Amino acid sequence: MDGVFAREFDRLGRVVEVGVASGSVISVSFPATPNDDAGGDHPLLDRIDAYLGGAEDHFDDVEIALTVPTDHRRVLEATRNVPYGETVSLDRVLRMAGLDPDDDGDRGTARTALAENPIPLFVPDHRVRDAPGGAPAEVAERLRAVESG
Repeated sequence: MDGVFAREFDRLGRVVEVGVASGSVISVSFPATPNDDAGGDHPLLDRIDAYLGGAEDHFDDVEIALTVPTDHRRVLEATRNVPYGETVSLDRVLRMAGLDPDDDGDRGTARTALAENPIPLFVPDHRVRDAPGGAPAEVAERLRAVESG
């Protein structure tokens, strides 16, 4: 089911809006109010609801489509492999992506990739503790709280 889907979640104090094209998630955002054109019924929104309620979900089976530069893709794919409930350093993500934590260029690339992450939650940048992410800071904090039990 393709389109834009949104639902308000009390646990986040925000709406989660998911864009799906050709069966793959292409965007996630956290607006204050849902887009008027967004549908409210999608299986991913049901999974997000269960996740926010405490059900462990890695979302690693969710099809995603990343339209980002190759070096950013490496960082985001490495971030997607950070397990549920864990937080890691930016240095760890850099190593997981095959980049050099001591290289300022690689660090800048990783920070930019995470800050511009088009699909936070499904690429869980909230699990990287010392870097920006695609989700607002208060949303990332709440997602970490959900995963810590």
